[in-house]
Amino acid sequence: VQPVEFGGGLARPGESLRLSCVVSGIDCRMSAMGWYRHAPGKERELGAAISNCGSPLYAESVKGRFTISRDNAKNTVYLQMHGLKSEDSAMYHCAASDSVLSMELGKPLDAWGQGTLVTVSS
Repeated sequence: VQPVEFGGGLARPGESLRLSCVVSGIDCRMSAMGWYRHAPGKERELGAAISNCGSPLYAESVKGRFTISRDNAKNTVYLQMHGLKSEDSAMYHCAASDSVLSMELGKPLDAWGQGTLVTVSS
């Protein structure tokens, strides 16, 4: 099981980016999906997650700016990011788990992607 992320890159503060994650090898309809981010010198953070029923969860740091969504028919999860800030710069990893709660509790994940780099800089 290997999620593959797309859509990272360089953006200026205030701009938008959309990340995509395609997952193969699991039935996405049964999995919660999430986007973690890890910046140098910082703890890994669960930025956003979405349950198999489509209920989202957001970190306070991204609430109101990021939107997570999923297309189970395409085994794809998206992260739409608006109003980007320099502190959003990080490697963004897509992950799968049995539930959003498991992600919140830091339990072992079912799948982990290599990541896509987002850099926000003027």
